[in-house]
Amino acid sequence: MNQLLGKGSHTEIVSGINSSTVMWYASRATGVVALLLLTAVLLLGIGVARDKRLPGLPRFAASGLHRNVSLLATAFVAVHVVTAVADGFVKIPITAAVVPLASSYERFWLGAGAVSFDLMLAAVITSLLRRHLSRKTWRGVHLTAYLCWPVAWFHSVFASKDIQHGPLLAVGIACALAVLAAAMWRVAEAGKDVPRAERVALLMAAAHSRIHSKGSRERTFAQ
Repeated sequence: MNQLLGKGSHTEIVSGINSSTVMWYASRATGVVALLLLTAVLLLGIGVARDKRLPGLPRFAASGLHRNVSLLATAFVAVHVVTAVADGFVKIPITAAVVPLASSYERFWLGAGAVSFDLMLAAVITSLLRRHLSRKTWRGVHLTAYLCWPVAWFHSVFASKDIQHGPLLAVGIACALAVLAAAMWRVAEAGKDVPRAERVALLMAAAHSRIHSKGSRERTFAQ
């Protein structure tokens, strides 16, 4: 498919993928795959956080899957960043990958991508170092990872016009609907949970009932 690219005062017709467009296509492709993987990470995180397991998988396998998909998503984001910087069509400094608003091109939306990448790195690094961190520290950092997906989604949709129409727009909408459905399910399931105070009362009542029942049986046998 022919694409018209304007570069400075010259305009050239680029047909398909060649040496001058390979980085552009690689950046867009890895960006889309990264969005899909980040969506999968969030969905897995919601499921694992709720039930600690997934259908057909033991608990350790579900946690391992969530961790491995997170690492894969991070790798694709890294390739997305490198190819975007290497593409000579627009000038994006490498610092823009982690420093918000460091790029003059699409400053705000690329800054959103940097924020998302920073949150992702923090979640991955603390997960790898989890055994060396307190649960409170790990959980506090990990909870901020839930902000990673919406920020990444807005970056994907608004940093480039490629995903604002056609099949890629459908992909973006499908990711958003999947996350929305998972969030609604999580809230509904949380509403079914018994509050901690009530759980304590129920446990105490069950223990009292068990002791009372045991005492009744002992009196019966004694008679």
